[in-house]
Amino acid sequence: MYKKLIVYQKSKDLVLKVYQLSKDFPRAEKYNLTSQIRRASISILANIAEGYVKGSTREHLRFLDISLGSAAEVEVYLDISLDLKYINENQYKSIYLLLIEVIKLLRAYQKSLRRKSWSRKES
Repeated sequence: MYKKLIVYQKSKDLVLKVYQLSKDFPRAEKYNLTSQIRRASISILANIAEGYVKGSTREHLRFLDISLGSAAEVEVYLDISLDLKYINENQYKSIYLLLIEVIKLLRAYQKSLRRKSWSRKES
């Protein structure tokens, strides 16, 4: 089950952290930066789950690619949030380290799936 995947668990931690940080963003950002960073972080998590339940490795890998794209979006939104002083340096570092961990886990997961796919083709 996908909920047991470390990448899923860490991504969920990221979503919760993003929500916690963004709740203090200015009200004027409610439909802009706050919404964007929240949706992008949830997209990482949702695409891990959706890819997992797809029938083929190819589809699974495609959804992990989408998760990586969403992770890049979160990074951009975090950078902007820091520049606008919506978050401080310590908050940024804390969530950024978690984001990097999620990205590394996503890439490792993709690599593992590709390896399994290739070994099946060679058999």
